[in-house]
Amino acid sequence: MTFIRFIALAIAILPVILAGYGIKLMRDTLFNIVNSPWPSAYIQFLVGIIALAVGIWLIGGFILHRDRKNNKVAPRFQKQARQ
Repeated sequence: MTFIRFIALAIAILPVILAGYGIKLMRDTLFNIVNSPWPSAYIQFLVGIIALAVGIWLIGGFILHRDRKNNKVAPRFQKQARQ
């Protein structure tokens, strides 16, 4: 049981790490530091923005899913019934 919770925690931490890496890439570009896998600062900044957006999107989607399941969202965020 403890191992399963550890795996769940590791999966939940991945979007936070992804968003943090995106912030790091954008900060490095601002200070004109180009990291090794990226050929130019522009590509590094673009990848940083994408990583930050995906990380925030995953965190927000998880929170929305959890709150929908516990019925704690506003009516406009409730799932619509299929017709």
